[in-house]
Amino acid sequence: MARIAVIGAGMGALTAAARLAVAGHRVAVYERTDTYGGALRRFERDGFSFDTGPALLPLPAVYRDLFVKTGKEPLESCVELVQVDPSARHVFADGTEVSLPNASRAGVVAALDEGLGAGAGKRWGDFLVRAREAWDRTRRPLLEEPLWPNWQVLAEREPYPAVPHKRLLRTRRAGTLAEIGAWELRDPRLAALLESHALGHGLDPRVTPASAAVLPYLEHAFGTWYVRGGLRELARAVYERCLARRVEFHFGADVTGVLEKDGRASGVELADGSVAEADFVVAGVAPGALARLTAGTVVRGDGEVPPQPAAASRLTLLLALRGVRPEGTAHRTVVHTQDREAELEALFGTAGDFRPTVTVLRPDDPRTAPADHEAVTLTTVVPARPGRTHADHADHADHADHADHMITVAERAVPGLRERLLWHEVRTPADIVETTGAEGGAVPVPALAAGGGRLLHPSNTTRVPGLFTVGGWAHPGGGLPHAGMSGALVAGLIVEGPEFRGSQ
Repeated sequence: MARIAVIGAGMGALTAAARLAVAGHRVAVYERTDTYGGALRRFERDGFSFDTGPALLPLPAVYRDLFVKTGKEPLESCVELVQVDPSARHVFADGTEVSLPNASRAGVVAALDEGLGAGAGKRWGDFLVRAREAWDRTRRPLLEEPLWPNWQVLAEREPYPAVPHKRLLRTRRAGTLAEIGAWELRDPRLAALLESHALGHGLDPRVTPASAAVLPYLEHAFGTWYVRGGLRELARAVYERCLARRVEFHFGADVTGVLEKDGRASGVELADGSVAEADFVVAGVAPGALARLTAGTVVRGDGEVPPQPAAASRLTLLLALRGVRPEGTAHRTVVHTQDREAELEALFGTAGDFRPTVTVLRPDDPRTAPADHEAVTLTTVVPARPGRTHADHADHADHADHADHMITVAERAVPGLRERLLWHEVRTPADIVETTGAEGGAVPVPALAAGGGRLLHPSNTTRVPGLFTVGGWAHPGGGLPHAGMSGALVAGLIVEGPEFRGSQ
């Protein structure tokens, strides 16, 4: 039985802790804040309740597997999962609307043909077939196995089977998501639908490799789910599973260093000067924090993946509305920008007006609002803000106009929104810094193949024997399913050793 110190109580760290504890190890979690869940937080006021981080769950099988492997209670006995149908309603720049059914390729094809015109559904359906091929080629190495030592194979090979495209007497194949939209989908609304999956993760579709086609495929193939009461309930369930497996939790415990002895990790040092000895250390923290904890020992080297591009952040508005949620309202509506070039330039360039794509979340859940009221959440992608902190009031001031503009955009999906508004709360990148510790409030993206390895994440093993990394900033990257997968990988590497090659 080994002693294991886990730094942070994010979802990747919690899943690793539960799996290691059920394997018979003594696990202690040290979390600098006063609660668990990382980005999965909840804001409550006047009987309203909101998720302030992720609000929908793709690929719930990851957490079903966690609960099966760590105890007899299945996930569904601990939380209520609801499949979101339609998966999303899309409001495009020209006013066209379409609602896409959940996890139904035939239903999506039919909906697109009806909403966007004959042929649109077939083009999207054909694209999903190619996206599935990219998924089949990359699923195991990107999600289910430790990062390959020869990760360059994943970086150099584009797994998406692009359709040949003749242009200016030359035959070209799409190498980016934007090129897929322009050359294969051939409809600005379908292109916007495709690109919204990249933009939702803070990725620029103009340079994001075509392999990102797996993102919409993942949603269409496995569905989108909501946890009744909000996704904070999922964090609670995983935390309680850890407690049931006798994981120790120390909240308000700020780890200031990873200790080494005889060339390997030997424990952690806390801000109060105390030391917790351990045989293994699992760090669920952002790269900058890990570098500080190890005095720069754990850094990228010649044999490791290249640095990632700057990650984006999120701006979130929590709206308390008077009046009931109309029957038949979609849980999620994506209101696409009316100026895509301005949006991309503002996010990834050096200038540009704030012209965002806004996601409107309206859960059919009486636990989120008082009777005859509705809790609505608006989210959009914004640049990360390095150097900003929760105490920096300038961060909130800078985003005040942006928040007002988001409400205006959302009125395209929620008529009469301003008249129904009781109050709203703004959550900025500085708030994300406070909850996750990520520099600038950056949100990690999922691992993707090709693109020279820019969207791969560092291995779960490090240069320090006995020190492992888990969570969104380690392989296989950001997103709730990926966090759960990283926990499974780290647990496997500790329990089975370096020969571990992933679940079979």
